[in-house]
Amino acid sequence: MDTITVTPGAIDSIKDLRSEYGGDGWGLRYGITGGGCSGYKYILEFEPEPASDDLVFDQGDGLKVFVKQEHMEKLKNSVIDWKDSLMESGFDIANPQAKRPCGCGESVDF
Repeated sequence: MDTITVTPGAIDSIKDLRSEYGGDGWGLRYGITGGGCSGYKYILEFEPEPASDDLVFDQGDGLKVFVKQEHMEKLKNSVIDWKDSLMESGFDIANPQAKRPCGCGESVDF
């Protein structure tokens, strides 16, 4: 079964971000859009509810991830993690469909 997984560390960071930006209870939109040096960029943003054509992945702990059905083939079985180091902090996506992530870390090729 195809799924999207958010690690416990990422869930904690998402909950903090939702509170900071006034989106308590909102879901996380995970998708792709054209752009970047490798052809696609990931979308990670908060939305109050899923669209009618979304797949919804309940992560427990009050977090749901919304994915457009048309994006699922390129995003299935992804793991969304959170990295926090001296050099950078932010989302870290492990996507088994990605052929070549870009060196900038902002875009991906499928």
